[in-house]
Amino acid sequence: MILDGTLPASIAAAARAVRSGALLGLPTETVYGLAADASSDAAVAQIFAAKGRPSDHPLIVHVADASGIAHFASAVPDFAQKLVDAFWPGPLTLILPRRPGVATAATGGQDSVGLRCPAHPVAHALLAACAAPGDAATHGGPPVWGVAAPSANRFGRVSPTTAQHVQDELGADLLVLDGGPCAVGIESTIVDCTRGVPVLLRPGAITRAQIAAACGLQPLSKDELPAQTPRSSGTLEAHYAPAAKVRLMDARALQTALDLLGADAAHIAIYARSALHTRSSRLVMRRMPDDAAAAAQQLFAVLRGFDDQAVKLIWIEIPPATPEWEGVRDRLQRAAAA
Repeated sequence: MILDGTLPASIAAAARAVRSGALLGLPTETVYGLAADASSDAAVAQIFAAKGRPSDHPLIVHVADASGIAHFASAVPDFAQKLVDAFWPGPLTLILPRRPGVATAATGGQDSVGLRCPAHPVAHALLAACAAPGDAATHGGPPVWGVAAPSANRFGRVSPTTAQHVQDELGADLLVLDGGPCAVGIESTIVDCTRGVPVLLRPGAITRAQIAAACGLQPLSKDELPAQTPRSSGTLEAHYAPAAKVRLMDARALQTALDLLGADAAHIAIYARSALHTRSSRLVMRRMPDDAAAAAQQLFAVLRGFDDQAVKLIWIEIPPATPEWEGVRDRLQRAAAA
């Protein structure tokens, strides 16, 4: 069931569901999440079951504001606090030391926890309603200080960026708050803050340069500091994959392939910034924006749309190797590896 997330009655109903231990489709500015009480191992187990996700693959915990950190993390290094001050609410997840006995299932049993404060107004309203004090019988259960919310899709598949994507993926029985299309469109940047320096585990809308400017430290890559790297969401080599096979090529290779196939080309979708020519009328062609943020915002919706048109192959022009495109390149490389 999809509810209008802008209505107070919808927020109240969704908060009651979460506080009673149920699952919820939740809009954020990045992608839609499959949310449940992060402190309830039973509720979190439903997330893993619904997604078909391994239970040792950690989930990100979403909190209403920075005060929620204390419920889940045992320490916040100075550079991590600077990142909170600069980018929360927003598309940044911080890996911090976990308080013992808290969110064990959500973190896959690790001694660290990924925390994020989403900027989407519907997500913020839901999180605030979940944490509000009040009679448990009226509110559906005790306060919920944070929700575990991985992307609301089957494990390894394309993330959803609309409420309809969530329903198409997980069924009409799931309660989903509709917050409109996601503004960012790819998952949050993840920075590990447990090893004394910032380590970038997953690129996103917030770039390395922005991280360095905010905290005064240049983030390392996980390859530069591989020892004791925590497991984190969305970092498997193969991920974010549509049903069709994805192949990345530069513009010259794309045009050469189209020329070779000629009028016989079929069951192929093309997503490219460059102007390409084909003699076939049976291709699905869509132009990729020249702006990295616009390309990120539409990326997953485009991949889902290609699947809806039953193509067998998706050929994508490789994005530029510049900092602002790093998040899009990361998602496409993982999709192509699946």
